[in-house]
Amino acid sequence: MLDFQTILQDAASDKGSGSTPSGHRVEASSALAANQAIQAAGGEYELSDAELESKIVEAIKTVYDPEIPVNVYDLGLIYGITINPDRTVTISMTLTTPNCPAAGFLPGQVEQRVRHVQGVEDALVDITFEPPFTPDMMSDEAKLELGFL
Repeated sequence: MLDFQTILQDAASDKGSGSTPSGHRVEASSALAANQAIQAAGGEYELSDAELESKIVEAIKTVYDPEIPVNVYDLGLIYGITINPDRTVTISMTLTTPNCPAAGFLPGQVEQRVRHVQGVEDALVDITFEPPFTPDMMSDEAKLELGFL
């Protein structure tokens, strides 16, 4: 049986780095490096798709539009989360407007946060404007926070 604590400690103390399947750099202390260390030791770190999706949503909820005090998930900007069999994740998202000032960094923040969820091998954000964003897409919590309810 693998001692996952030891594997995780070894991964965290490793000064090297790795990369995701799409070539993104992985710091040795990240969850991705821990995933790779567990796999290299011959182990599996498997969550069900539902558990992994829950962790992904938690990570996405840490990303906020700088002009709106609501996270992008509750704002309704996330249209879909697809977990592939190889544990790569594709997130379909939109922006409040096509010329949103945050367009240059919000998708990257979402991608980065998801990429570092334990159990995710890589992440990619696809931007779409179909259907266009409307305030009806916000969660009730977001509507309340912004005075829509």
